[in-house]
Amino acid sequence: MSFKGKTVFITGASRGIGKAIGLRLAKEGANIVVAAKSVEENPKLGGTIFSSASDMTAAGGKGLAIQLDIRNEEQIQAAVEKTVAEFGGIDILINNASAITLSATEQTEAKRFDLMYDINVRGTFFMTKACIPHLRKGNNPHILTLSPPLTMRAKWLADHVAYTISKYNMSMLTLGWSSEFKKEGIAANALWPQTTIDTAAVRNLLGGQALAKMSRKPDILADAAHIILSKPSRECTGNLFVDEDVFAAEGITDLSKYSVTPGAELFKDLFVD
Repeated sequence: MSFKGKTVFITGASRGIGKAIGLRLAKEGANIVVAAKSVEENPKLGGTIFSSASDMTAAGGKGLAIQLDIRNEEQIQAAVEKTVAEFGGIDILINNASAITLSATEQTEAKRFDLMYDINVRGTFFMTKACIPHLRKGNNPHILTLSPPLTMRAKWLADHVAYTISKYNMSMLTLGWSSEFKKEGIAANALWPQTTIDTAAVRNLLGGQALAKMSRKPDILADAAHIILSKPSRECTGNLFVDEDVFAAEGITDLSKYSVTPGAELFKDLFVD
């Protein structure tokens, strides 16, 4: 499946996993829309929509930087319209943008709860809604959402229930869309890592450099996404994929090249039993 000339809209693509997926597809000549809020670089996070879009072009694709807060419906619509005006349509939507607060119930402030729901759930919903009319016309159209398998174990709810249910909502949206748009040939799948991934969130919020060294590189999700998005959209839909399983299905079991620290013991991500 060729990605040359395909248009891929990625939320939160100024850094981390979203950027890695964009670069992987840009190498094959895809048009990559870098839709995120970062227009000025934060030293702790790194990257802006402009630097990321430039990297997409340098990789072999065409990068388009669009400042977007997915909590704002007007901005969503304007971003979609700008994309279509620039590239003629949308073939793939990557719902990557998310907010995270790993706090117990009594420690979760209303503003943090609302932020997670406004971005993870509401933002993902309305971003997808705005893209659907264009995905209908797309070439092998896919929606890929970065959200976990639905493992209904209390351990994943107990310590950070607000965050967990927001991410589970994203997975339930995925299953709903897979059924709703199946007859139209629009695939909807989710993807989640087996291990923690070396991103700004891991380094700054979760476990610092120690956890980063026990993680894998974002490239593993980029390559897993490439495999999923290469599948026929009418046949590959309704899956809540874990990256290791995606590779295993292709006969790939040696994933050592993705480790940040060669030979290190890897730390399992949330929601993976």
